[in-house]
Amino acid sequence: MWQPGWAKVSRYQKETDGVKFTLNKGLLKIRVCQADIVEVKYTTLDNFPTFNSLVVNNKFGKPGAFTVSEAGENVVITTSRLKVVVNKETDAITYTDLKGHMITAETGKSMQSQTVAGIDTYSCSTSFKSPADEGLYGMGCHPTDTLSINYKGRNQDMAIKYLTGAIPVMLSTKGYGLMWENYSASNFFGAEENNTQFSYVSESGKQVDYFFFYGPSFDRIIDLYRNTTGKAPMFPKWAFGLFQSQDRYLSQDEIIGVKNNYRNKNIPVDVIVQDWYYWDPLPIGSHVMKPERYPNPKALVDELHKANIHAMISIWPVFGKGTPNYDALDKAGYLTSITWDNVVTHTFDTYYDAHNPKAREMYWQQARDSLVKRYDWDAWWVDQCEPDNGALLDERRKANFSVGKGIDYFNTYSLEHSKGLYKGWRRDMPNKRAFFLIRQSFAGEQRNAATLWSSDITCTFRAFKSQVPQGINACASGIPYWTSDIGGYHYDWHAPDWSTPENRELFTRWFQFGTFSPIFRIHGKGERALFSNNWDEKTRSIVVKYDKLRYRLLPYIYSLAGKVTQENYTLMRSLAFDFASDTNVHNIPDQYMFGPAFLVNPVTEQLYTGTNAGMGKSTRSVYLPKGIAWYDFWTGKKYTGGQTLDAEAPIETMPLYVKAGSIIPIGPVMQYATEKPANDIELRVYPGANGEFRFYEDANDTYNYEKGQFASFLLSWNDKARQLSISANKGSFPGMLKKRTFRITIVKDAHGADNAATNKADKTVVYTGKAMVVKL
Repeated sequence: MWQPGWAKVSRYQKETDGVKFTLNKGLLKIRVCQADIVEVKYTTLDNFPTFNSLVVNNKFGKPGAFTVSEAGENVVITTSRLKVVVNKETDAITYTDLKGHMITAETGKSMQSQTVAGIDTYSCSTSFKSPADEGLYGMGCHPTDTLSINYKGRNQDMAIKYLTGAIPVMLSTKGYGLMWENYSASNFFGAEENNTQFSYVSESGKQVDYFFFYGPSFDRIIDLYRNTTGKAPMFPKWAFGLFQSQDRYLSQDEIIGVKNNYRNKNIPVDVIVQDWYYWDPLPIGSHVMKPERYPNPKALVDELHKANIHAMISIWPVFGKGTPNYDALDKAGYLTSITWDNVVTHTFDTYYDAHNPKAREMYWQQARDSLVKRYDWDAWWVDQCEPDNGALLDERRKANFSVGKGIDYFNTYSLEHSKGLYKGWRRDMPNKRAFFLIRQSFAGEQRNAATLWSSDITCTFRAFKSQVPQGINACASGIPYWTSDIGGYHYDWHAPDWSTPENRELFTRWFQFGTFSPIFRIHGKGERALFSNNWDEKTRSIVVKYDKLRYRLLPYIYSLAGKVTQENYTLMRSLAFDFASDTNVHNIPDQYMFGPAFLVNPVTEQLYTGTNAGMGKSTRSVYLPKGIAWYDFWTGKKYTGGQTLDAEAPIETMPLYVKAGSIIPIGPVMQYATEKPANDIELRVYPGANGEFRFYEDANDTYNYEKGQFASFLLSWNDKARQLSISANKGSFPGMLKKRTFRITIVKDAHGADNAATNKADKTVVYTGKAMVVKL
């Protein structure tokens, strides 16, 4: 770590985008990207290395006015939003607001020579002060690592490998965010110097490089991060409905049977997924659906489409020998030296070089012409994209990617892989929004239409419990769309017996959580479709109730998806997003906000066992953040914030609370996301505070929204005047509704409670796009 006297400032000079410091050993550059975004580069070498960022796609322009002055032993860079103070004796940086209040401060930067996997390189690290009351969030998704949510006081492996993710973005309750611009295997140490500082250490690099974002709100930090690395595009509306998946459907007839059961039993669903080994016994990478089991893949997809069900297929970046695709990639020099021990065929297959743009293009063309466009698939499951080959991770370090040695690009394979998929999809399938379900994400991946899923987790309550903080932190890392396998993927690599009371309980609780996850999907070993005979009638009635609730909430969810794209919003929200000043929320791992209204409280403990499974009542502890009133969604009962409840949690109920001042648009029950136009909406208003909600809509697919073809209007509640204002509609798109009916319900006790439609609205109005005020 940094030691006094290592890096004194010899001289400095102001440049158009910041200040360059010459040190007694090495260089320091403070780049002012804009008033609240600063990039720091430090090296002990004579020159900064040539570096082309894979993460940052904002070129930034002139940063706006900033000044450089001296104050004693410090050089002070001042923007319109903050001050960056560089100590000339130590080169340590302190960040303050304009009044001089410290936001955070470095305790050192370091480069140390070392040898890793036989490669001579430098470890690169930065350390920061961390006061006792600081909360730290983000860092990606680490599905098996911890049940905690706050990184204050704990460490985290930040090397992407199987069941370990890493997104090097961190948010602090002190009002700042950090993003490390290093792609090698790294570690976060959160409890250094008696828990008064933290550090980020990367195993390879030629410079320390990080971005500092000043919020101080979490929403503002995420906005700055996405403006730096790319906005998340809109998913099609169907992507917010239910995904039905299983490891694995074995034939065309089996998939059609799943479609028939859902539709015939009137259970809402939007997507059916074909998982891996549809090519068996051909080698992986053949991109062939075995004709004996899939006699007509185009007819299969067409039949799903006729039932208003979309089709997703799993395609890997791995290739076995003996296929034309392998041979073409090999001949062009586009394969890597990284092998994968195929767990099914026990062959050693090979990854292509996703860092090579020409290899990405060939990969896309092969999949496009063999499967995706040929059969009109709607979405792509991007599996096995670490690349991880078990204990042989040094193969990845030693690999020669087109951009450099694998040790320096250890964590960016999935980012570059999804870049090629998104580019190809946008060009060759321009009228169909891309949707990629991906097993690993890195900073910037949100711009590639990627949804992160938490990998091959087990079918246990322990695994389920860990999903909640990991999902929250994945979204706090700037990736807006996250999901888990509802029920877990496997139990000792086999399918559990889903007909047992214990496993029915696990699935029910997980399904309740999935209903309030950004993306809603069932997957794993063993039959667990909602129509399955593994479920008794009680279990089925509960999960179908939540499935229908998800569909009723689509006007709310899709509006927030519009906010994700238009305003860089975060849908699944750590409580610190909205209640950072309430220190009671800093260490709560299993509660979060779903949009601005819902406080979600999954039940992650097995409460009923043996013959009593699913019987009787139980509770779970729920903290209601202070400063606002809350309503029980199921009963309408009102509570004061700042208290902890023993919330009723029988098997049919996941405790769910709504913040006072919320306005929730609720639609009808539908069999698929676009079945009915949003012309009859129940607006539930939760009084006790002022509030607002922006309703968003577009054509539900295509990228015409990027051309301005979308519409929105603002719903505003004035609590004192008890009136709801509806703004004039802004924008338009082909097929937009000209009028709609709003049934307005002011929630009070049982009136407006529960998931069913309210029998009698307080007022019904017809909205034609003109501003109106409704007195209630």
